[in-house]
Amino acid sequence: MASSKKKQEEARLRRRQARMARERPQERSSTVSKSFVEIDLMREIEHIAQLAQAGESRLVTLGDCVLFSTRTHDAWLLDREDQFAACVCWDSVLQPITIVDTPETIGVVWTAKFEIDRTVFRVFEQTGKGFDIESYPTAEISAALAGR
Repeated sequence: MASSKKKQEEARLRRRQARMARERPQERSSTVSKSFVEIDLMREIEHIAQLAQAGESRLVTLGDCVLFSTRTHDAWLLDREDQFAACVCWDSVLQPITIVDTPETIGVVWTAKFEIDRTVFRVFEQTGKGFDIESYPTAEISAALAGR
């Protein structure tokens, strides 16, 4: 069953990559190698996790992704287009995150969806569990998600 979900997620990632290529051809002309992008994403994930463990609040945008760490020792990777989320660090404890590396694309296996409702960061896990967090800098996160 997990293999079926993984295949569905990989197919969704391929469809999204194809859609992005059609919608934004100017980005397709970029000469950045796939290995550079993968290393950069992983480096940013590791860095934001270290900041979270140190209790430092930071926000980073990387393409369609937003990464942030908080003073409460949490860190998240967000997809601004589809509102997917993956917890990178929770209460100083690193969380497993899966990067899908195929010949066509690099993607993240997202474990949750999110929404921001004023001062509340709301998480909906694939397990069906949902929870609200009120201590995050939601105004700054919203601005980064909007590209401001």
